[in-house]
Amino acid sequence: MAVPPVGSGHLTHCRAFGTCVERTRRHPSRRYRYCKKRRIEDKKKLWTLVGVSLFLLIAPLALGQSAGQIPAHPRELKFPKLDYTPPRRAEYRQVLGNGVAGYFVEDHVLPLVNMSVTIRTGGYLDPQGKEGVAAAVGSQLRSGGTSRWKAEEFDEEADFLAANLSSYIGGTSGQASVNFLAKDVDKALELFFEMLRRPAFQQNRLDLYKSQHLQQMERRNDRTDSIEGREWNRLMRGDKHFTSVYSTKASIESLTREDLIAFHKKYYHPGNFIFAVSGDFKTAEMKTKLEHAMAGWTVLKEPVPPVPKPNHTPVPGVYMVHKPDVNQSRVSLGHLGIMRDNPDAFAIDMMNDLLGGSGFTSRIMSRVRSDEGLAYDAGSSFVPGVYYEGTFRVGFQSKNPTCARAAGIVLDEIRKIRTVKVTEEELETVKNNAIEIFPRFFSSAAAIAGTFADDEFTGRDPKYWETYRDRIRAVTVDDILRVAQKYIQPDRLVILAVGNVDEMLKGEPDRPEYSFTKMAKDGKITRIPLPDPLTMTYR
Repeated sequence: MAVPPVGSGHLTHCRAFGTCVERTRRHPSRRYRYCKKRRIEDKKKLWTLVGVSLFLLIAPLALGQSAGQIPAHPRELKFPKLDYTPPRRAEYRQVLGNGVAGYFVEDHVLPLVNMSVTIRTGGYLDPQGKEGVAAAVGSQLRSGGTSRWKAEEFDEEADFLAANLSSYIGGTSGQASVNFLAKDVDKALELFFEMLRRPAFQQNRLDLYKSQHLQQMERRNDRTDSIEGREWNRLMRGDKHFTSVYSTKASIESLTREDLIAFHKKYYHPGNFIFAVSGDFKTAEMKTKLEHAMAGWTVLKEPVPPVPKPNHTPVPGVYMVHKPDVNQSRVSLGHLGIMRDNPDAFAIDMMNDLLGGSGFTSRIMSRVRSDEGLAYDAGSSFVPGVYYEGTFRVGFQSKNPTCARAAGIVLDEIRKIRTVKVTEEELETVKNNAIEIFPRFFSSAAAIAGTFADDEFTGRDPKYWETYRDRIRAVTVDDILRVAQKYIQPDRLVILAVGNVDEMLKGEPDRPEYSFTKMAKDGKITRIPLPDPLTMTYR
C-alpha cells in the first residue's frame, strides 16, 4: 500500500498576494496555511458561494408555494414523475489520431476542466522481490519531478496555476488526473503530459517515500479494520494471490530509481490509456490538444498481462485474530460471490439490499442496530467481480461480549431470506430506491466521462445503462427467494472476528445460545496470529 509523501515545511513566495506563506504539502490533497490576507479572501469567496447556494435552494420553494400550500406532513408532498434518459456512451466517445480512446463531455457552466487518464497497469504486475514498485511509481510520478522540472519546481508551477495534479496505481489499474481553470489549458496540459511522459523519480523524493512507507508498515497491526481487510483477503483469495501479497521492508528498501523508470517505460504509453475529459472546452479543440501533447509518443501494441485469478477455495469455518487492546471487535461473514456478467446480478443486488445493503431499511441493520442496539453500523455487500469472482460479505463492529449475539442474528436473517419470501412492499421499496437514485451515475459531466471511461476499461456492455432500470423493475419476490437460495450458501460461510478473542468467546453469560464455538464446525476455531509487520511472516 502506497504511503502519501509528505514534504517538509518551508517558506515560499505567495505570487497571488506578494507575501509569504508557510506551506506544508501533503499528497494527494495539498493543504496550505496561507497568509492572513489570502485566508480573508478565501473566506469571502466561501461565504459568497454558501449564500448563493442557499438562495438557489430556497427560492424555488418560496416562489412555488405560499404558506397555505405547504403540506402538513412530508408524506403529503407531491413530486412530478421523473422522466430521465441516461446519456449514451457512443455520443461522447472519441478516438484520437493515435488510436487512443477518450470520453469528452462539455460543460460550460463553470470555467473549469477535469481530465483523467486510466492506465492499464497495477500492483498485480509487481515483480517478485519488488513488491510495492507499482505503488511507488504511482506516487512518485506526481511527486518526483520531471526531466524538465525538479520536483520543487514542478510543485511551484502547479501551485501558480492552482492546478491539482495527482497520480496513483491500485491493484488492477492506474490513474492520473488534473483539474484546472479553462484559461490555463495549454500550460496545465504541458505539466500533465510532462508528468505522464517524462517523470524523473527524483532520488530525494523517492528516499522520503520509502522512509514514510516503512513507517506506515510498522503500524499494519494497529487497527482492527486494516487487519480485518487483510485477513479477509487471505481467507477468500489465498496467500499467493496478489491481493494478499504485501510489500515488505526488504522489497521497499530494494527499490531503486531504475526500477521505477523500467516499470514506467513498460506500462505508461498511449496504447494503455483511456481518457475522461469534462468541463469548459470544445471537443474538437481538446482532441487536437491531446494529439499534439502525445505527438511522437510510441503507441506500443504489446498487451498487458491479464489480471490473475485466485487459485484458492475458501475453507468454511470460524477464524479469529486476537487483539487484546480493543473493547470492540470486527466481524465478517461471507463467501465467494459472482461475476459481473451473471444474468442474476440485478436480482442478487435487490436481494442484498433487502438483506443488508440499503442501510436502515435493510433487515440486518434493523435487527442488529435498531432492535438490539448491538452495533452502530451493520450491513452486507454482494459485489460482482470483474476479473474474478467477487464476494458476499456481511460486516459489523460490536462490543467484544456481544459479537456472538450479533453474528447469530445475522445468521438468522440469512436463513430467513433463504426460506421465506419477502413482501411485495419490501421489494418495491428497494426497487424504487435503485431506480430513483439511478441518475446519480451521471450527475455531472465528470461523472458521465468517468463512468463511460471505466466501462470501456473493464469491458462492460455498452447497453448496460440503457436497460438498467428495466432489469431492476423486472425483479420479483420469487426471484429474490430463488437467488437467495442459490447464491447464499450457509455451509460455505467463512466467519472472521478481529478483536479481544477471550472476551468474544466468553460472550454473554445470560445468552448462552449465542456462541462462536457453536457456530464453528465441530466447535473448532482457527486462530490467526498477527504477522510481523515488516516481513509479513506469520509467527
